[in-house]
Order: sequence, then structure tokens, then C-alpha cells
Amino acid sequence: MFIRPITSTLTRHCYTRYLQTQATNKEAYLEKLENGIAILKLNRPASRNALSVKLVNEFREALTEIRLSSESRVLIIESAVPGAFCSGADLKERATMTPPQVTQFLYTLRKAYRELETLPIPTIAAIDGPAFGGGLEMALSCDMRVSGPNAKMGLTETKLAIIPGAGGTQRLPRLIGIPKAKELIFTAQILDSTKAKEFGVVNHTDDESASKKALEIATSILPQGPIAIRMAKLAIDRGAHLDMDSGLETEQAYYAQVIPTKDRLEGLQAFKEKRKPVYMGH
Repeated sequence: MFIRPITSTLTRHCYTRYLQTQATNKEAYLEKLENGIAILKLNRPASRNALSVKLVNEFREALTEIRLSSESRVLIIESAVPGAFCSGADLKERATMTPPQVTQFLYTLRKAYRELETLPIPTIAAIDGPAFGGGLEMALSCDMRVSGPNAKMGLTETKLAIIPGAGGTQRLPRLIGIPKAKELIFTAQILDSTKAKEFGVVNHTDDESASKKALEIATSILPQGPIAIRMAKLAIDRGAHLDMDSGLETEQAYYAQVIPTKDRLEGLQAFKEKRKPVYMGH
């Protein structure tokens, strides 16, 4: 494996992308920018990134690499295939599976999305094409979602006489509320970008591309304190479903972890000296 540089320009910033050559034969692979942004690419052109056993295994390998990395500050998930995101389950592969194999695959997929959801860094799904079933469930496991002009999304499993099986029945109601989630799942409705924004499924829509908008958001996260971002994510995720008193105790517990950091002192010193802080993540 070797690494080759690719130049990418966005909003007056020039970054060098270091693209791993394993991308040529992998269905899911990482592309790391030198500024701390990592991009997890889905790469099954023939099926619009349908979820095969191979893709899911490689997806999990990429997540493990990110979890163990001290360099990555934000993760974007997008398609390496133009006009796609993730079309859901690979139904051709699924048709060859026995019932126990289907159960095992769904168990593995749920674990993959939980691993994504619990990454210690912010995650953004850039939806520039169809995101159906397990594809939308992948996006729902991210902290934020952005859709482009060609995005289409929905939990469409009831059309196949099944239900969402990788967290959709749990994450969508938590995101947009139970009545709206029931409507979308019961009707198997497919949303375009505008409708997805109206329902609250996505944070932003972009007239050019979701990838561009996702990179803008990721870039705006980078100047903030890395430890503070991690603690804020934990406080939100672990406190959101608690009663208020328990949630406030959770917030206090994570706030206590930023007090002894050098970054906190750097923030105060930079404010005093009227300069931009330089955070080192400790």
C-alpha cells in the first residue's frame, strides 16, 4: 500500500488528500485529509453501494481505524460513486442467505451502526444520491446529515413486508418524533432533499453537493477544542434521554473532564491576548 496526494480546494482553503490505494479493490475505505478530517467512502458502483457482507466488514474496519486514531477530528461518510449514497441491502445477496445468515448479517450491521454512532468524534453523512433502508439507517447513525440536489431517502422496508432492521425504528423517532417517524415508516415514503429538511431528517440541504456542505461543516468544527468536542458529544448523547436532573449531572461529569486540560487554559490565555487559540488536544 502506498499513499498519493490529491489537491482539493474549498472555500479558500487548500487541503492535500492522502488517498490510500486500497480504495481500488475495497468497497469501503478511508481517505484522510492532512487537516484532521477523515472521509469514509462507499465504493460499489454496480449496486449504488448496496450493503454487501464485504462492504459492511470493510466499513467496520474503517471505523475501528478511526476510533483508534489520534489524528482524525471529524468523519464524513459519502459515496465514491457519483449520484449515490447507499441504496440499502443487497437484495441479490440477501436472496442467497439462509434465515440464520440473514439474522447474523443484521446483527453485524446493527453493531456497525452502533460503532459509528459511538465514535468519539463528530460524524456527518453527505447524502448525494439514494439512501434507502439500511442506507438511511447508516446516515441516522451519524451526528449530522446533509443532502444534495439528487438525494432521495426513506425507510422503505415495509414495501418488502419487513421492517427497518438496523436501528431505523429507534433512531428516526428519536430524531424527528414518533408520529412523523411512524408516518414515514408505515407509508414507506421516499423524501427528496426539501422534504427531508421539512421532516427534520437532515440538518442542511445544498444546491450543489452534500459533500461540499459536509466539508464546510467539518472545517468549521476543527478550530474548536478537540477534548471539548468529545466531551460535548458524550454529554449530549448520554444525557439526551434522561430526566433533566440526571442529564445535568451527566453534563457536569463531562464538564469536570475539561477543567484540568491545557486546552482550557490556552483558550483563556488566547482570549486575554486577543488571538486565535492553538489547541493541542490535551
